[in-house]
Amino acid sequence: MSRPKFIAGNWKMNLSLSEGRKLAEELHKYAHLHVAGTPVKVLICPPHTHLTELSHVLAESEVKLGAQDCHYETSGAFTGDVSAPMVAGAGAHYCLIGHSERRQNHHEPNRIINAKVLAAMRSTMTPILCIGETAEEKKSGKTLEVLGNQLKEGLAGISRDQIGKVMLAYEPVWAISTSKDNLGQPATPTDANHAHAFIREKIKEMFGADEAQGMLILYGGSVKPENARLFLTQNDIDGCLVGGASLKKESFIGIIEAANIPQ
Repeated sequence: MSRPKFIAGNWKMNLSLSEGRKLAEELHKYAHLHVAGTPVKVLICPPHTHLTELSHVLAESEVKLGAQDCHYETSGAFTGDVSAPMVAGAGAHYCLIGHSERRQNHHEPNRIINAKVLAAMRSTMTPILCIGETAEEKKSGKTLEVLGNQLKEGLAGISRDQIGKVMLAYEPVWAISTSKDNLGQPATPTDANHAHAFIREKIKEMFGADEAQGMLILYGGSVKPENARLFLTQNDIDGCLVGGASLKKESFIGIIEAANIPQ
């Protein structure tokens, strides 16, 4: 089964609204000329405050819009949080769930992450469930155990018919350059693909072979234009979840172009 290449940019807590609008406009113009008609999909996930404005910029664009997080409740006394219906209503079609920075900085357990995945799906967004091991877990040889548990608990309550509406992102925390937990080295493409192959096998066990083959699994871990092609040519890596390199037009387009080269 041939799967598209999917390049997602996570802006995190960066870029003012005017800066974000300018970057979105530049990406829209580039994608209109170079992405339309190709098997490459492009997504940006700006701060919540930018969603409504950028939804207008990217209306009918090849560049899709996603949120960085959502709350699992529809409404309530949750000061500072934003619900899935709210971010969907602001224009998000995708939503990152369980990013390593949410897991670490906000101490989100798998049960909360699972509730957010279900909430995103109820609001007709595509959840991108992020999973990955810390440096300590890697050193202890627990990588596959951790990934298996994150998948089992994060995807609880999702049926075989629904799993096709979910995407995954593998982001080894120790390989993220901005993480306090990083080991000062990126994952090698071979190591990353090994983890992706394990993830795909677990999806096969949980949901079936066809569902596993159709699952899009992105890699996130200090991806740059210089190394993107090495990851994107691996059999089980279907795209990249890009952090810092997504904040500048030249570097993000460089990664998109790496995905757009025929294999």
